[in-house]
Amino acid sequence: MLAAAATIETASADASMRSYWRVSSPDASTRILMDAPHDAAELDAWLDIGARLRAAGLHAPEVLAVDREQGFVLMEDLGTRTYLPELDEHSADRLYGDAFDALLRMQTRVHTNGLPAFDRGRLVTEMELLPEWFLGRHLGYVPTCEEWDVIEAAFTFLAHAALEQPRAFMHRDYHSRNLLVCEVAQQGANGPSASAAVAGAFPGIPSPGIVDFQGAVAGPITYDLASLLRDCYIEWPQERIGGWVAAYRERLRHAHLIGVEVDGARFRRWFDLAGLQRHVKVLGLFCRLWYRDGKAQYLGDLPLVWRYVTQVAHGYPELADFVALLERVLGERDITRAREPGA
Repeated sequence: MLAAAATIETASADASMRSYWRVSSPDASTRILMDAPHDAAELDAWLDIGARLRAAGLHAPEVLAVDREQGFVLMEDLGTRTYLPELDEHSADRLYGDAFDALLRMQTRVHTNGLPAFDRGRLVTEMELLPEWFLGRHLGYVPTCEEWDVIEAAFTFLAHAALEQPRAFMHRDYHSRNLLVCEVAQQGANGPSASAAVAGAFPGIPSPGIVDFQGAVAGPITYDLASLLRDCYIEWPQERIGGWVAAYRERLRHAHLIGVEVDGARFRRWFDLAGLQRHVKVLGLFCRLWYRDGKAQYLGDLPLVWRYVTQVAHGYPELADFVALLERVLGERDITRAREPGA
């Protein structure tokens, strides 16, 4: 039950139809109220995946109360310290070290029984957001029949590359806006917050706190690693990414999730192409978030995603025609500029 004198303020609004509210009680403790009224199946998935993560010793929010009929969940407040503003060249090894620990635990201890498979149908459906929303709605371009052949060949290539990887639990959005620093107690005017107290005694890996996990699937073993290191909201030098990828490959090998036959070059190929599949999708997704949902801020994130797509695609001869098509269509236009209705 919420105290009568509790105050409620917006906590965050993500890219879905869910909303989050921070509930502050007179004793200075806080909780998060999630309002997810539109999709009972998604709410059930959120509750199920959160329980799996907590059972594995990962810091998904503790659920305090649920109203399935109305679509409300009252949960632990993990605080406001998302990874994104905390990351810099000095903190990255420490923060990503915690994120790698949590990722390895997800991949070794969270079971995938009953989770959807990230199969060819899902892979291609995601990538089809690019021709519909990026090429069509954002750039106003309709591919010719020959260009559709190029697009479909690229999608087939990327889907095949993903499907040849070992499968594991896959968060699907494991990046800096969905990870929170939780190990440091946040001292308020009236003492530490409830979330800090929970984090201090968390019986597992207290940090990072992990959110937005309801889309989890059984999928390629490098996908979440690529989501983390080729984050759509922060960019790192290629040399640093390469070092992190190589180190994580060794951890997977020691955990027997990959065999000795998966050498550095093969693993890097998996990482590159899993990330590219994701970013092809995101070019379309970020455009849809503006044109359909009115969330203009995502257009500002397109340049980094575009760099990921073109840089990686140029490294694989199988994608030469595909990346040439994308670059020709965009031309010299400002990728962040919205297309006027009817243009």
